Amino acid sequence: MKITDLEPGLIWECFDEITKVPRPTHHLDKMREFLIDWAKRHVIEAHCDSVGNVMMKKAATPGHENAPVVILQGHQDMVAEKRPGVEHDFLTDPIKTVVDGEWVRAEGTTLGADNGMGCAAAMAVLLDKDLVHGPIECLFTVDEEQGLIGANGLEKGFVTGDILLNLDSEEMGQLVIGCAGGKVTLASLPYTMEKAAEGQIFHRVSFSNLKGGHSGMEIALGRANANQQLCRFLWEADRKFGITLAEIDGGNLANAIPRDAHAVIGIPAEYEAEFHEFAADFDKCVHAEFMAAEGKDFTFEVKEEEARAEVIDCKTAHNLISAVFACPNGVQGMSLAIPGLVETSCNLASVKMTDGGRIDITVHQRSSVDSRRDEIADRVKALFSMIGAEVSFDDAYVGWAPNPESKVLKVAEESYEELFHHKPKVEALHAGLECGLFLEKMPALDMVSFGPTLKDIHSPNEKANIASVGDFWKLLTDILRRLA
Repeated sequence: MKITDLEPGLIWECFDEITKVPRPTHHLDKMREFLIDWAKRHVIEAHCDSVGNVMMKKAATPGHENAPVVILQGHQDMVAEKRPGVEHDFLTDPIKTVVDGEWVRAEGTTLGADNGMGCAAAMAVLLDKDLVHGPIECLFTVDEEQGLIGANGLEKGFVTGDILLNLDSEEMGQLVIGCAGGKVTLASLPYTMEKAAEGQIFHRVSFSNLKGGHSGMEIALGRANANQQLCRFLWEADRKFGITLAEIDGGNLANAIPRDAHAVIGIPAEYEAEFHEFAADFDKCVHAEFMAAEGKDFTFEVKEEEARAEVIDCKTAHNLISAVFACPNGVQGMSLAIPGLVETSCNLASVKMTDGGRIDITVHQRSSVDSRRDEIADRVKALFSMIGAEVSFDDAYVGWAPNPESKVLKVAEESYEELFHHKPKVEALHAGLECGLFLEKMPALDMVSFGPTLKDIHSPNEKANIASVGDFWKLLTDILRRLA
């Protein structure tokens, strides 16, 4: 079975078209061209602004011309993650989708249902001639996943509606009315290479096949951070044996919990047996600690590596290992205003050696309280500044303060309850949405966010629940009818 065999056919057909377009964050030329060409093919009015946002219009159903203009909004880009060993070029290759029982997933990569499914739903609304609705504006923003560039750069007057339906949530039955803000901390640590000491045996130490996931939505699940757990091992090994560090690499994207990390280290030959015994004990320890959150399929591995002639200078290596191990990571505070909501978190996203003699560390902070977001970012800056890193901030964005009195929320609640015969969950998210930035530019906007059920987004395990896509479509189209 192909995804184009699924119902409702119109939304799955649009999603299928989207999966064939390469669209990783910051590489959206092909996606923008696809959207403009798609609109021309279907004789739909479309415009593009200076940052690459695309807006398409659909006139109201006859008799509903005086209804409020409704903006349907999703983002063009997807998180580009793949499993180790999978051959896939996100700049050229289409996503290979698989119907797997009750779910749709991809072969070895992220699926891109975040937020391809939201874009597909908006496109399906544009195509469906049987719907009842007022005037529609569909806004497809760029680079939401890193920097919220499209929302930040949205030009005044590009969209005109006073109601916005954000189609970028991941749990059917949930109506989202608020979200966290965020900031990315970038630390760049200079290093030099020095001659490796005689009598060392080198090993590759690695974590792989951790679950990872969205650094906002899944941060409270207690999953292991590959970078931090790797440096936990290295820190303990250094205390016991006096290691040298030749290579280190872990994680990829600021908004994804790192699933894989590795280091190449040298140890004095006389400690070889003791080192392997220590590694075996550590393996048992981390599997016991993270069994509930990760399952048993992740791997911690130590294997002998070809000898290296040079290693990172001793001072930098020790400082780096200590700072990454000590870096704030995970949930940093729970909301006192909304029970069960993570208020503040930190994701130690990536550690990368560059050709220019620097090691770059990326840390993503989120909080529903902007001052707490800034505090945790400053703590990370203080930590890495102490070891001589140059630290800067990037991609700061504001949160979206909940409005429980929202009129469109009331419409969405009534629609959901009538369709599904129970009340929806009305919640704020720890993840970041573009809504806070839209509200800064258009203070009169009334907004709610919802979507189908997606699991393990921002990881190669990402999947979309098939039945929930049908329910999402019913809810979206009924809300449009009520607003008309």
